[in-house]
Amino acid sequence: MRSLAYILPIVLLCGCFGPPREAPTAAVPATAPNIIVILADDMGYSDIGCFGSEIATPHLDRLAAEGVRLTAFYNNARCCPSRAALLTGRYPQQVGVGGMTDIGVTIPAYQGHFHDRTLTVADLLRRQGYATYLSGKWHVGEEPDHWPLAHGFDHCFALIQGAASYYDFLPYRNDRWPPGNGLTVVRDNEPLDLTDTTFYATDLYTDEALRQLDGHPSPEQPFFLYLSYTAPHWPLHALPEDIARYADTYQEGYEATRRHRYERLLTLGLIDSTTQLAATEATVTAWESLSTPERAEQAQLMAVYAAMVDRLDQNIGRLLDYLEATDRLDNTVIFFLSDNGAATAGELTGGKYGHPRFDPTAPAGTPQSFTGYGRAWAAVSNTPFRYFKGDTYEGGIATPFIAWSPGRFPGGRTADPATHIVDLLPTISELSGLVPGQQAYPDSLEGLSLLPLLEGTDTLAPRPLFFEHMGNAGVIDGRWKLVRFRNQPWELYDLATDRGETTDLAARYPERMQLLQALYTDWAAQSGVLPWEVVESAIPYTF
Repeated sequence: MRSLAYILPIVLLCGCFGPPREAPTAAVPATAPNIIVILADDMGYSDIGCFGSEIATPHLDRLAAEGVRLTAFYNNARCCPSRAALLTGRYPQQVGVGGMTDIGVTIPAYQGHFHDRTLTVADLLRRQGYATYLSGKWHVGEEPDHWPLAHGFDHCFALIQGAASYYDFLPYRNDRWPPGNGLTVVRDNEPLDLTDTTFYATDLYTDEALRQLDGHPSPEQPFFLYLSYTAPHWPLHALPEDIARYADTYQEGYEATRRHRYERLLTLGLIDSTTQLAATEATVTAWESLSTPERAEQAQLMAVYAAMVDRLDQNIGRLLDYLEATDRLDNTVIFFLSDNGAATAGELTGGKYGHPRFDPTAPAGTPQSFTGYGRAWAAVSNTPFRYFKGDTYEGGIATPFIAWSPGRFPGGRTADPATHIVDLLPTISELSGLVPGQQAYPDSLEGLSLLPLLEGTDTLAPRPLFFEHMGNAGVIDGRWKLVRFRNQPWELYDLATDRGETTDLAARYPERMQLLQALYTDWAAQSGVLPWEVVESAIPYTF
């Protein structure tokens, strides 16, 4: 595929990087490494090889083999709140992104962009003397004064909204993005018109990241790169050569694929036999009940999804090759994770998310198509857990997590303590030389530095972890998890013996229930969490 390379010289000559940024407030420590955060979109817990998948991900598998996998790392169940927590080290309601960016309310915890004076990881690293770059999805503020350069990034290539066709950035969703309006893609603060440009988005984001690193001013200055892919978020769009590799992979069906992944997770030691495979939902049609054409269609949907994950890994390989060729790899720390569990959205062609420019009869993967892979395959992606993106059950909030830094993180290890996306900012800050107690370190961070855990020198202090998204809620405190759907009763699970959340213990442990509910209530009050009905009543359209 042809990328934007042919227009880059013109862009550089035009001084697209904008005016100089404010000077750092600290001399960068000589030991400070380059830091890269790679974020996948809507990827399930078991979608990469080193977490049990049959999909070819050799580059991520390499990072896992040479680094550390955290088996109980959690996100915030959906794209906007997870990104807000990653960037700020605080729970999303505390910084204004408790819902989504485009819901149109003024309630502070749910306004859809960061509060004034919110510090991001990019702000902190710039103060430490880092150059800061972003390529990919932003989705934490849609107005120009909410874009990346207003939040600490020196340079960016950013899809401001949440998702798009992988072949263009034309409007695709519904009447809120009518024909002609398009999506906002910016290089720094300049909106781009890519209508006549041919690309595949996953490749394009890597192209732009490498272009930014090519322009990095000095080998002595460390950099921070936030590489925020949209893959494998629906719509299912993939290149033919990638799809072809999986043409025969899913002929056994979703139940068999899910069992195989569960067995590999056991073999890899990422779960143990106390974690039972959650039952298939009653709404999923058994594979054996499908007709031959239906089976072929279903197998093709998952083949396209696998191709998207495969291409994501190929691009991570491109990044690693570039860093090695430019002698930067040895002094680089890489983190990989997903923003939430696998999604069922888009399982029906057209419908709520349809757009007249797509052809409902087009084969999945092609530019004219518009579909997801549905509930049954999303359950495969989330093996061995229950439920999906947006839910606060394990299927919605558990992510594969890899930390890689040869010589710093002893390789080939797994670590099991419950960790959270709010922990990334404190971890990255400590890597840069900025630690609590220093003047530049922000107050009221919710996360903890993971460096002692990753370096194998210590574990983490006990602390509860909290979750809320559109009324779905939860709290994890040690082995116990309190969780519910919106407006449904609380449920209680013992994660030490039942991470698959198959046996509700609420009736058996009422005192434990009361303790966890009190923890959640106090946190919600302090964080500005409101009943979703209150927020929903303020939204000026049907969400």
